[in-house]
Amino acid sequence: METDDGGEPVELRVHGVSGASAEKILDHPITTRVAGDRHAGFYRVRPGVGTAGGATAGVAVEAYRWGALTAGAAVRTASMLLLLPFMLSNVAIWLRPSSADRFGLLGGLCRLLAGSLTMSFTLAIVGATMNLVGWQCVPYVQCREDRPYLSWLAALPVAPRLAVLALVPLLAVRLFWSIGARSARAFEGFGASTPPPAAAHRRPCQQPQSSEATESLSTPGFWDDARVTSWLRYIHVGLSAGTVDISLLMGVSDGWNLAGRLLLYAAVGLVAFCVVLLCLPVPTESGRALRFLRLLWATAAAVTVLTIAYAASTDGVRTTVGQMPGYEGSVAGLVAAQGLLLVLIAALTLARQRAHPAGARPFLYGLGTPLVAALSVSVASAFTATLVFRVADQLDRGRIPDPFRPNPPTLGPLEPPVTYWWAALAGLTALMCVTVAAAVTLLASRRRRRAGAERVIERDYPDAPADAQPRLGMVRDTIARSHVTEELGPMLVAFFVISSLGLAAVVLDLVGVGPTQIAAQISGRSRSTAVLAAYVTDAGIWIVSLLVIGLLIVGFRAYRSAETRRLVAVLWDLGTFWPRTIHPFAPPCYAARAVPELAKRVSALAARGPVVVSGHSHGSVLAAATVLQLPSAALSRVALLSYGSPLHRIYARLYPAYLGQQTLCEIGERLDWRWRNLWRDTDPIGGPIFDRRREPPYPCDAPATRAVDVRLRDPRAVTVDPADTVPPPVERHWPYHTQPEYQAALRELTDQIRPPRGDEPW
Repeated sequence: METDDGGEPVELRVHGVSGASAEKILDHPITTRVAGDRHAGFYRVRPGVGTAGGATAGVAVEAYRWGALTAGAAVRTASMLLLLPFMLSNVAIWLRPSSADRFGLLGGLCRLLAGSLTMSFTLAIVGATMNLVGWQCVPYVQCREDRPYLSWLAALPVAPRLAVLALVPLLAVRLFWSIGARSARAFEGFGASTPPPAAAHRRPCQQPQSSEATESLSTPGFWDDARVTSWLRYIHVGLSAGTVDISLLMGVSDGWNLAGRLLLYAAVGLVAFCVVLLCLPVPTESGRALRFLRLLWATAAAVTVLTIAYAASTDGVRTTVGQMPGYEGSVAGLVAAQGLLLVLIAALTLARQRAHPAGARPFLYGLGTPLVAALSVSVASAFTATLVFRVADQLDRGRIPDPFRPNPPTLGPLEPPVTYWWAALAGLTALMCVTVAAAVTLLASRRRRRAGAERVIERDYPDAPADAQPRLGMVRDTIARSHVTEELGPMLVAFFVISSLGLAAVVLDLVGVGPTQIAAQISGRSRSTAVLAAYVTDAGIWIVSLLVIGLLIVGFRAYRSAETRRLVAVLWDLGTFWPRTIHPFAPPCYAARAVPELAKRVSALAARGPVVVSGHSHGSVLAAATVLQLPSAALSRVALLSYGSPLHRIYARLYPAYLGQQTLCEIGERLDWRWRNLWRDTDPIGGPIFDRRREPPYPCDAPATRAVDVRLRDPRAVTVDPADTVPPPVERHWPYHTQPEYQAALRELTDQIRPPRGDEPW
């Protein structure tokens, strides 16, 4: 490893999403790692082979490459697709309007919803194994013929057969645990970064915390989620084990005795105990938490072992046509509970919507938390319905009954729960409504976006010649398309409304009414309406299944294609930025390593000379989070240069409680406004940090905020330079470091960093 030259200013570049290489960040083909490891490291151009692209004279350039944390391993990247619902449920809580959570209500509701997702996956696997295979398929000769892997189960009585198949969902839970914890040691374990400035030195922009429980990105240990994840992981395992135990005991209820009833009460008590723990805050004392976890683990293991042993020794259970006793009611009840939780989350979010920081203007009308929570439930329903229906289709040899082709009398119908039919129908309806809402929204906003683009064109190119009109039209269209991001709100809100109504329709399943039955009742004696409803529902099932299968294909391609891995990694870079405080099986939070590691490196470099943290796109978010975790001694020697930054345009509106305008003002105050942000009108992601095109009031109106944002004209011209053969390209989101404004901003920031006083060393 190389050492740093003392006193030399350092430009520390942090890349955005999609796992950029060190060579691309430094814009040089020959690099060497000077700190970190292969998961996340700091790189410089090898001495003697030139300088980094866009380097400023007298400033050393260093790159922080963190993309391998999410896109480095094919197995990790592909397996994360299975965890998509869990990741979405974890992201939901961070979109709340305010970080204050009186009595922990919103956090408790989100944790309960996350627990229901784990239970829904467990029930789906129970349905595919115990219900479809063990209860419905194996007893029928036509279903198990030519399938030796099922024939041996026919020799077992019903209860022992279900006991054997109950091991599959338990192993699946263990698999989810392993996937969620995979590579966690590379992500976590870096501990809390150095505490920020003390409260006594709070900047004018910083507001004192209220009496409610609040947290911010400047809180020491904010990114360390290991303790919370460990606590929640044991609870979710207890929920899964209790779900399997209850399903197994209900399946053998025909042969119940006193011991079976006591075990059922114990399993229900286990689930109830886990539900109560989800509602409570995580204990701060490690000894108390350890006692709870040991008690929970011992209880879950004992109840599960006794339940499987009881079922294996039970005789006299008779198989009946249809589904396993209690299974359909469990699925319907769980989905109905999810719908109720979504309603409560939405109501609580709306009630607290006015508490968002001034000037934040939250995206999605402040409904980000319930919307993403509904999305997690919808994706989980798609996964579980696809699993159950495709297993049923395979076992039934493609002869799933419909109104025209009922099953032969000799073959018992393989019946998935009606709940999944409702879920498929709701998914199809939501997809159609979102498509229509997107088309209407984009068409309705087209004139407004084009008018705004026209004003930019008139300001930037007032003297453009007539032969440049085609080029001007292309630039105008590019600017208009770059503002589509702001128009997604109505589309997503429509999805939330339709999804919630779809979950509400599942309540009909509690009384045994499916889509076909309700269509027949509405239409009276008209058989055609019921047939149409059946085929529409089947179409919904297939469309949802194809979407899920498409995700699996993408996951398979991730094993072979680095490009596919980078594409998938973009989603994970955005979704796994926040700590896992809601669902423990979500992919690990890479910022749990990246932010403390950046803070440590910046502090070490600042002890030797000025440091300009240069963040592109999502890298500017990591840079901002790092500034909030830097110690006081390092802050006076650090500046921030962001470009193509979504901090205000996306993050301040999606996450107003954590990266809202108040937080952006705090960053500027901590750095004494040594901050420059480069942006372009053609950039679909980046934008100004302090957008004064909006209506006042502004959270902080310091004169220094006016110097933060530096707008770059793009393209630089619409005519061909005499020394060139083509007009300048439209740069959009990349690159920025090759522009003269970048070097000018970097030089200005390094000059603003005051040298230490007296004999204080760099």
